[in-house]
Amino acid sequence: MKPFFSIIIPYHNSVHTIGPLLDSIYHSKHAPKVEIIIVDDASEKQYRVTTVHYKTVKRIPVHVIPFKTNKGPAIARNRGVELAHGEYVIFLDGDVKLFPDALHNLWKIYTDDPDIHAVTGVWSKEQKTKKFFPNFKALRDWSYWINERESGHYYYLFSTRIASIRRDIFLRLGGFDESYAGPLIEDIAFTYKIATRYAVIFAPSVRVYHEFEDFWPIAKKYFLRTYYWALLFQARKKFDPVATTWKEAVNGVTGAGIVATTFCLLVSLLIRSPSIHLSLGSLLFLLTVIHLFLIRKFLRFVFQEEGFVFALKSFFMGLLLYCFITAGAVWSKIVPPQGKRAK
Repeated sequence: MKPFFSIIIPYHNSVHTIGPLLDSIYHSKHAPKVEIIIVDDASEKQYRVTTVHYKTVKRIPVHVIPFKTNKGPAIARNRGVELAHGEYVIFLDGDVKLFPDALHNLWKIYTDDPDIHAVTGVWSKEQKTKKFFPNFKALRDWSYWINERESGHYYYLFSTRIASIRRDIFLRLGGFDESYAGPLIEDIAFTYKIATRYAVIFAPSVRVYHEFEDFWPIAKKYFLRTYYWALLFQARKKFDPVATTWKEAVNGVTGAGIVATTFCLLVSLLIRSPSIHLSLGSLLFLLTVIHLFLIRKFLRFVFQEEGFVFALKSFFMGLLLYCFITAGAVWSKIVPPQGKRAK
């Protein structure tokens, strides 16, 4: 019997997370028939996927596609879809776990409305760790997807942490842009492809668990993703209404501006010039008011979730991340991309 879903999982050395992910697929409740395709993107020998990792899946077909050289998640996902048998494909990152009802809810969305062709889900706001940054990042993403998203837009970000699309449409659109060597903005670029003809439906009932990394890995990703998205923006000459909005651009500029202006104000204290102090102080006040207005929903949300101290720390952490985001955009104007780049 042909599977309804083909679940595509790019894999690279994720030996500690692949087992729990496969186990969550197996224990899904009221799920349709599925197959699992794991694309092992040239893992080191001791971390390669073997039958030991998916023996708990039992009756679910599991296919492993081994790569001899590392090719990146865009190519891995494309190859997985080429060998898939399901009418719909589901993309999952190798470090997530499905909620028990996720597959059933996704199946119901498709069967209840045949005109829906692409769906993106969401990741939980809960984290196992008590560290500040992973919890901040989880709440930041949750607020963006749930509290801050603007209703009524035609398409939404096709986030490959948990997303699905009709297989024939994916192939007709040409899949993910394989010029991206790593996990950069291939999801955003593919969202733009889908949006030329179809809608990406956001489904908050299709959920996964995800444990976030600490500050530096995330900050680096923000910098690189902004760098490559800025190149894409230069080609498209426009923002989009849901994934990378003009409001987020203003957030980035005002956030980085607050940090830069504060630094200049502190330095200017060495200069006895009331006019300079007044000008910088006025600019800092204006930037702060604009920034606070734009992030008010997020700050209110984290205050309700974690209290005043967490919300205050979140404000300053956001400023720091916006510096990385703005730096990525500026860097795209200064340094051309090396090797594989955005088309």
